[in-house]
Amino acid sequence: MPKASPGPSSTLLTPTDHTLVLIDHQSQMAFAVRSIDVGSLRTNAALLSRAAVGFGVSTIVTTVAEKSFSGPLFPEIGDTFAKGAVYDRTTMNAWEDVPVVQRINEIGKDRLVFAGLWTSVCIVGPVLSAIEQGFQTYVVTDACGDVSDEAHERAVTRMVQAGAVPMTSLQYMLELQRDWARGETYGLTTGIARELAGGYGIGIQYAKAMFGAQEGGH
Repeated sequence: MPKASPGPSSTLLTPTDHTLVLIDHQSQMAFAVRSIDVGSLRTNAALLSRAAVGFGVSTIVTTVAEKSFSGPLFPEIGDTFAKGAVYDRTTMNAWEDVPVVQRINEIGKDRLVFAGLWTSVCIVGPVLSAIEQGFQTYVVTDACGDVSDEAHERAVTRMVQAGAVPMTSLQYMLELQRDWARGETYGLTTGIARELAGGYGIGIQYAKAMFGAQEGGH
């Protein structure tokens, strides 16, 4: 019988052990999305982006045919990563774009977290390619979207069957925090949650306003 001891699973993400890859959160790509409300998609993308910046996560932002077809990034992403390079591609599969793959190799982390549009094309392609080349992959499914529920769900199923780990944007942020005693990111995490995490965020606002309460007794 195994003996329990305190400590996290090795499969849990930390701010320094992975690269976040944001793919094609662009206006034209969002017009056809039906698997998630576009307002919710934008909120989730904002939460994900701000968490990554706040925790200092290595991040790659890439677009497809930005000037000729797919248009600008969501402002929630473009504004958050205003000082960083954006890799524009012609390939639907970002893993077939040499500068993107070169950047992944430069960063040098074997865990990759993906999110973007559309799930069944521009997310499936690099996720399956990365898995085949030995990377551990995670997909933030509520910061992805597709032309139908069917397209999104079949894509997620296909990636999970290949070994990808599905998660949500709020789960991602809370996994990086993981302990409310981590005071250096406590305000960041609860601040982002209060603004962008729906009912949970309203609950944080309520508890603090009514009782001066905080997560973890801070």
